[in-house]
Amino acid sequence: MQITNLRTNGIKNPLGFQLDRISLSWVTESSEAPSKFQAAAQVEIATDESFSEIIFDSGKREEIDSLAYSPDLLLSPRTRYYWRATVWGDQGDTATSEVSWFETAKMDEGWQGQWITPLLDNETHPLIRRRFHLADEVQSARVYVSGVGLYELEVNGCRVGEEYFTPGFNAYDFWLQYQTYDVTNLLRSGDNAIGIHLGNGMYKGRFGFDGGYHEIYGSKFAVIAEMVVVLRDGSTMVIGTDDNWKCAASPVQFSGIYDGEIFDATKELSGWSTAEFNDHHWTGVAATDLPSETFQARLSLPVLIKEERKPIEVIKTPKGETVLDFGQNMTGWVRFKIQAPKGRKVTLQYGEILQEGCFYRENLRTAKAEYTYISDGDERIVQPHFSFYGFRYVNLIGFADEVKAGDFTGCVIYSDIDETGRIETSNPLVNQLFENAMWGQKGNFLDVPTDCPQRDERMGWTGDAQIFASTAGFNMYSSAFFSKYMHDLREEQRRIGGSVPFIVPSIKPEGENGFVTFNGSAAWGDAATIIPWTLYLHYGDKELLRQQFHTMKDWVDYIKRADDESGAGRLWQVGFHLGDWLALDGDDPSGFMGGTDPYYIASAYYCYSSRLVAKAAAALGDTATAEEYGRLADEIKAAISNEYFTVNGKCAIDTQTALIVALYMDLVPDSYRPRIIEDLRKRLARDEMHIKTGFVGTPYFCHALSDNGASEDAYTLLLNDDYPSWLYAVKLGATTIWERWNSVLPDGEISGTGMNSLNHYAYGSIVEWMYRHMCGINPAEDGAGYKRIHFAPKPDARLKYAKASLYSASGYIESSWKWKADGSLSFTFTVPFNTTAEVTLPDGNLQDVTVNGEKLSDCGMAAEQAGTNTKCELSPGTYLFEYMPARSYFKKIAGSSTVREILSNNQARAMFKQLLPEVDGNSMLLNRVMNLKVEELPSDRLAANFVSPEKIDQLLEKLMQ
Repeated sequence: MQITNLRTNGIKNPLGFQLDRISLSWVTESSEAPSKFQAAAQVEIATDESFSEIIFDSGKREEIDSLAYSPDLLLSPRTRYYWRATVWGDQGDTATSEVSWFETAKMDEGWQGQWITPLLDNETHPLIRRRFHLADEVQSARVYVSGVGLYELEVNGCRVGEEYFTPGFNAYDFWLQYQTYDVTNLLRSGDNAIGIHLGNGMYKGRFGFDGGYHEIYGSKFAVIAEMVVVLRDGSTMVIGTDDNWKCAASPVQFSGIYDGEIFDATKELSGWSTAEFNDHHWTGVAATDLPSETFQARLSLPVLIKEERKPIEVIKTPKGETVLDFGQNMTGWVRFKIQAPKGRKVTLQYGEILQEGCFYRENLRTAKAEYTYISDGDERIVQPHFSFYGFRYVNLIGFADEVKAGDFTGCVIYSDIDETGRIETSNPLVNQLFENAMWGQKGNFLDVPTDCPQRDERMGWTGDAQIFASTAGFNMYSSAFFSKYMHDLREEQRRIGGSVPFIVPSIKPEGENGFVTFNGSAAWGDAATIIPWTLYLHYGDKELLRQQFHTMKDWVDYIKRADDESGAGRLWQVGFHLGDWLALDGDDPSGFMGGTDPYYIASAYYCYSSRLVAKAAAALGDTATAEEYGRLADEIKAAISNEYFTVNGKCAIDTQTALIVALYMDLVPDSYRPRIIEDLRKRLARDEMHIKTGFVGTPYFCHALSDNGASEDAYTLLLNDDYPSWLYAVKLGATTIWERWNSVLPDGEISGTGMNSLNHYAYGSIVEWMYRHMCGINPAEDGAGYKRIHFAPKPDARLKYAKASLYSASGYIESSWKWKADGSLSFTFTVPFNTTAEVTLPDGNLQDVTVNGEKLSDCGMAAEQAGTNTKCELSPGTYLFEYMPARSYFKKIAGSSTVREILSNNQARAMFKQLLPEVDGNSMLLNRVMNLKVEELPSDRLAANFVSPEKIDQLLEKLMQ
């Protein structure tokens, strides 16, 4: 056995994080060991790495959970704690982990440093420094620091740490974070210096919706720092910010999140953060007030340069521009080497797409998105300090005629989150779709889950975040990332009576607040319930769920008050709601909200969130609350059924989304479900088997189909490659997910500039369906954190194979399937240590299934025939199942094929559309004949008016080719 992936609060070796609770987790791997289950475990915590000073020992205990173990430990400030786990297997073998650690920040200690502000005008970016002397060698040293807007820390001429955009993005008036840095190796006996560089950021730079606001949180730069140095003789020295520090103007002449940065190297002060630098001419600083209600240790994960990419091409455009193509839409900046004459100005402009072969950035709206460098004549390696960009293409202005691609490097930044999931299929377009969703996540997970990284927005829209949360949990180990975001949400929510803003952190400009300060929209506010429950399913940490439970409950209570006050009778019928945002079925083609009644959607989420609160309460052992909110959900469900459905189950709203949420959110009695799934399939047929949904319907569409026996239709939606579809963008060369289904038109022209991001991850939520249904990996609610797994893959003949792998909170999971030459199916499943799994083998006859070469019915495994499927229980290990499915998945297109089957095949549908346009273009007729065989169309009373036997012969002839 081997113990890996040790984390504290979801983070590996966290330094200086806020530790209101301690949750230790690890993974046990045992592929070669005889043990399959944990018999007992032990956790030890010490104040030294050799464990000679153990301060906590759980002892060998059976109940210790590797997903989340919370020791009863009173922490001290500014202390590093070392910990390790030992596991005993059920067959007697044992393993002890390597040593992990976590280090506390200042906790409740007072600060010896004070907030200071430079005595410069508010627009001048400052450098702030202090020289100090150490009388002995350094044993250890930490800096505790924060600054607004953004800061970079240097000690003795060296940049401290590898992260960017500190102190992080949150509502600075509500709470502000400080960071902790280990600077032991940067200090020396004798003279030293510390320096802090400040930029505008979201705090005082232009930020927000509708062009943004200036100085949202404050107008002055400010910083606080405290260096605690333990010398070799054991004495401690503290160097804190006070009025003895000095400041001067930075070579950064301008910085902004939207507009970029201007750096004048001719004004650089070389060595400014070294002890040797002469600062006698520098200006003083003044004490200032703390610019926030709460000042605490960090929750934000570091934003790092996680990857680097070289340009794939240097393009000379028809306009004569020199443009770098990095081959991937990404978030970050370009680092470049340059030597140019003193005073030479060069500019890099960032954009997502070319138009007519030329550089283009109109879809960024008012964001300039550029970096300007003024050379001092020396050769330098250059990159921005306080801005980032969403881009694939970079327009170079002012550079030498001959540009060397090797002088430029694309730096990809995102929060420090590990990738955990991968999907691969036989279809390259589907594989690229997965990559696009992954890159969308990377590009928008910068401390908060932003909507987009490039235009004048880049904000934490709650709807986008909850839509994508489960896909994010499969793709990356995102518990700590979302935990910080939920802290942001709680801080907002507790000030507005349980409601939730559209955007978290909310933007709060002076005067007219505008659209961005609205709150309480269905689907957006439901981030308060959906994200915590999603985190629990993926990571199994009950204490994290408990911490977030009041957020969930307060949101539902807010809706219930609105319901009670309006007399709606367990419906949500008041307030402004964004509806099925960007759906294609609205009466106004230029509208944003789609054709589904927003109050129906609001009531649906009211029911859904109430049910999630009930589930969370049950998971936490709060039976009374679980029953209370379960009853509330049942009452809402009954009210929805009465208001929006006939007694026969017909929905009053004839849109894809209305039917999808009815199925997915369990809004109707079970007796209605056959009618609703059939009506959804008919609606889909009238929509020519294409998606029309927006932000509400899209995440759940394929789930609703697959959960109700219509996976073939779900695959049709996945594999469609014409507009509107997921693969439409892929075929047009997209490398991230677009904001709109038609962000780019078939001829390559961008479809509009008002709201048209080419890196907008929400529609990438299809990847969750790919994990759960295409490949079949599902975390069980009764075994959260993948302690119990439901494998339920749903193959389709249009793919030769599909495979998903997941480094889950419980260990490595794999689920794959492939078609063999004889038409039989082969499945491989990997179940990690100390977990169990239930497998559903589709269309498998128990007597025909083999597992690892043996007949399943004879090998002693728990298995049963469940309708047309075979089900069995798996313990840890890897299993190969093979069988001939009881039905044929390979349907040859012929006269006996139904119209539905024709429309489910891209090539056949194109021929049908070409030869029978009168049927294809008549949604009422198409719905009527959907289940007829093609050869029967001339016999149908209505279809015969448009379809002749000769047309059918022509169609069949083409199909047979």
